[in-house]
Amino acid sequence: MTHLLITLTMALFHLVGPVPADLGVHNGALSPCPSPAHCARANWAVADPEAALAALLPVIEATPRTQVLEQGDGYLHATATSALFGFVDDLELYADSTHGVLQARSMSRLGDSDLGVNGQRLTDLQQVLP
Repeated sequence: MTHLLITLTMALFHLVGPVPADLGVHNGALSPCPSPAHCARANWAVADPEAALAALLPVIEATPRTQVLEQGDGYLHATATSALFGFVDDLELYADSTHGVLQARSMSRLGDSDLGVNGQRLTDLQQVLP
């Protein structure tokens, strides 16, 4: 009974939110952030954007509560879920070989502030770039 009560309570707090409509690559770029309070965006200059994306894939896959949903054509979309309340963030990476950058965007689906989580996520990924 206690296990069922805990499961039901956690289900009530699982705050997924709608999938953002602006995911993906549009005119050769990831979408800009609608607000810096719950979104982070970066362009990392790299020698080989495709190789940089490939190098980050196992790091993302090994990150707890993170799931890769789409991968291909130099693009990756993953979700990261917070441990306590189950807030979902969308992480996107795009290997922009034309400009020699790996574009990155991480955005919360719900809330007015992410308390810096999305910016920290991008900082952590940038630190492991080859």
